[in-house]
Amino acid sequence: MMNRKRILSLVMVLVGNLCYALSVKLFLLPANLMSCGTTGIALLMNHLFGIPLSTFILVFNIGMLSLGWWVLGRQFAMTTILSSLMYPILLDLLNRVLGDVVITQNIMLNLLFAGMGLGGSLGIVLRAGASTGGMDIPPLILRKKFHIPVSFSLWTFDFIIMLCQMTFHPLEDLLYGILLIIVLSVSLNKVMLLGTSKTEVKIVSSRAQEIRDGILTQVDRGVTMLQGRGGYRHDETEVILSVVSNHELPKIESLARDIDPNCFMIISRVTEVWGRGFSYSKQSQTEPQT
Repeated sequence: MMNRKRILSLVMVLVGNLCYALSVKLFLLPANLMSCGTTGIALLMNHLFGIPLSTFILVFNIGMLSLGWWVLGRQFAMTTILSSLMYPILLDLLNRVLGDVVITQNIMLNLLFAGMGLGGSLGIVLRAGASTGGMDIPPLILRKKFHIPVSFSLWTFDFIIMLCQMTFHPLEDLLYGILLIIVLSVSLNKVMLLGTSKTEVKIVSSRAQEIRDGILTQVDRGVTMLQGRGGYRHDETEVILSVVSNHELPKIESLARDIDPNCFMIISRVTEVWGRGFSYSKQSQTEPQT
């Protein structure tokens, strides 16, 4: 089982880095877009000194990896080394294979697809439990040594990198760069939450026990019974709490309304659930009494 998980993680890291390199090659570079992170520094070095992107990124990532190993420890470095080496190697390979291929000259199309590709590929790598290395490492070091929040350090570094690129970009390109970061961030968050969002259902009903039994037997989902009191007449009542997958929600709604058409139902989206039936199998523990 562990070997299967490790193989899956390696495949996800490979796919994530390949998609990242493709996004840079096919959309970021043809549109001459500003970028942040290691790629942004590489673009700056390429403009100032003519250093190839893949060469600079490889050397820079190795340097940051060594620094991370020294400050953050061997365990961190081992989870980061694969992406640190894979991305620049794949980018160099794509440069050789694809040459001067350009899909579109439309800057907004390039921006949107670059942002979605970069954010989505980063999300794949992070969900595999790996790190992309490079400029992800200095904020982690600052947090460990000086307790500076990672998010603050990341935004500060990205802002400085974007400002440095203003030396060879018009002011309008800064606006495109900001849009790119926004699209990237949204895509990253979507991928990180993909498949983890669930639906929380609360049902207030005079026939709560019948609805409870229906959920347990027909939908096969766990139920927690809460005690409630009406705010107007102070009547004691039972409240059913259950967390279900999105495709199970219509079953719950239909079941509750068939049993009690007058039931009161609250439906909320939750981003992540940990526990029996979600983060591990139902068979792994004995059924708790409710």
